[in-house]
Amino acid sequence: MGKRNNQRKNAAAMMLDSDDDNSSVSSTSTMRSDLMVAPGNDEMHVEKDSLLDQALDALFEKRGSTREKALASILEAFNSSLQHEFVEKKFATLLHQCLNCIKKGSSREICLASHVIGLLALTVGCGDNANEMLEESLPVISQAFKSGSESTKTIALLECLAIITFVGGNDPEQTEKSMQVMWQVVHPKLKSNVVAVKPSAAVITTMVFAWSFLLTTVDGWKLNPKDWQESISYLSGLLDKDDRSVRIAAGEALALIFELGSLEKFSSSTKSSDDGSTEDGNKPRDYVHIQGLKAKIINQARDLAAEAGGRSSAKKDLTNQRNMFRDILEYFEDGYSPEISIKIGGDSLQTSTWSQLIQLNFLKHFLGGGFIKHMQENELLQDVLGFTPKKKNLDSESRLSGGEKRMFRSPNSALNKARTQQLNKQRMLSAGKNIGQFAANVGDDA
Repeated sequence: MGKRNNQRKNAAAMMLDSDDDNSSVSSTSTMRSDLMVAPGNDEMHVEKDSLLDQALDALFEKRGSTREKALASILEAFNSSLQHEFVEKKFATLLHQCLNCIKKGSSREICLASHVIGLLALTVGCGDNANEMLEESLPVISQAFKSGSESTKTIALLECLAIITFVGGNDPEQTEKSMQVMWQVVHPKLKSNVVAVKPSAAVITTMVFAWSFLLTTVDGWKLNPKDWQESISYLSGLLDKDDRSVRIAAGEALALIFELGSLEKFSSSTKSSDDGSTEDGNKPRDYVHIQGLKAKIINQARDLAAEAGGRSSAKKDLTNQRNMFRDILEYFEDGYSPEISIKIGGDSLQTSTWSQLIQLNFLKHFLGGGFIKHMQENELLQDVLGFTPKKKNLDSESRLSGGEKRMFRSPNSALNKARTQQLNKQRMLSAGKNIGQFAANVGDDA
C-alpha cells in the first residue's frame, strides 16, 4: 500500500508545478541590476538590506512599472532567504505599500504585491503582526475581487488570502470569513441587473485548492451539517467538469472532507445511533442523502481512475488524474491515505494524511523556487509540516538510543503528529464554541 503510493508522484503537486509558477518574478534581474549599480565597485556588492530599502522606497513612486520592478526585487529577496531583520524594521510599511499596489495597480502589479504579502506572512509567522496583516488585507482583497475578473489577478489574490489566513487566523470565525470570500469568487452575490461572469477553470481550481488548504485548519465537528452536504454536492458536480485540474482539486477536497470525521457528523439528527438510525429504526433523510452522495462520488472516482485517453488528452495530465483518483478511491473504499515522501536537502519530508498532503502541495506551489530554502530555515513551515532538518537535530539525536530514534523520528510517531498539528492547536485555543457557517451561499448559488 505505502510502497505503491511512495513510488507515485502526487498528481496535484505535479499539476501545480507548471512552467509558469515563477512567471511573476520574470523581471527580477532587471530590477536587481537597477538597484545594484555602485560606481567604482567591480563586484557591485551592496548589502541586502540596502537593496530592500531601495526597493521599498520605489513602491512610493507614481510610475507603475517602477513599482512592479521593486516588487519583483522584493519577491526574489524573500524567496531566496528569510528577511527577518528587514521585516522587523519595515513590516508595516511594506504591508501598507503592497496593499496600495493592490488598490491602484495593474493586474501584474496586483499579482506581485499579493505574492509579496503572502511571503511576508510566512516570514512573520504566527502572532499579532500576522493577525494584523489578515485584518487589514481582507477588506482590500475582497474589494479587489469585485473590481475585475481577470484570471491571473484573481488567482494571485486567492492564494494570498489563503496564506495570510492560514498564518494569521487566530480564531475559526476569521478562517470562516476568508473561506466565505473564496466561495463568493465563484458564487458571487449578484444584484438583479448584474450578469454573472463565469469563472475560468483555473480560477475554480485555485479557489478549491485554497479553500481546502484553509479547511485543514478547521475542526470539522463544529461545522454545520447542512453546509457540509452543500459543499459535497458542489464538489461532486465539479468531478463531471471537462477540465482535469478542476476534477483533481475537487477530488482532493472531497477526500479531505471525509477525512475530517465519520459520516455521523453529516446527520443533523442528534438522536441517531452509530449506524445513523433514529430511535424508531429509520434513517434520517440527510444521513441517507450523504450516503447516496458518497456512493456517487465513489463511482465518479472509479471512472476517473480508469479514464481512457483521447486524441486531445495530454498524457501527463491523464496520468496525474488516474493516479490521484486511484488514491482517492482507495481512501474511500479502504481508508488508506497516500503516503508521500520528498527530499529536502539530505532530509525527507513525509505525509500520511490528506490534510498534510494538501498543506504541502499548496505551500510548495506558493513558494516555488523558494520552497527548499524556507523548509530548511522557516520554523513556522517546519512546525506545520512536521519537518526537522538534520542539522537542527544533530546534537540531540546523537544522545538518543536506536529505539528512541525510531520512536521520535518516525513520521507516524506521536511527536511528529503533534508537531504537524501545532499551528492548528494554537488557533483552537482561542476558538469559540461554534464556528458557524463556512461555505455560505453555496446552496443558494450553486
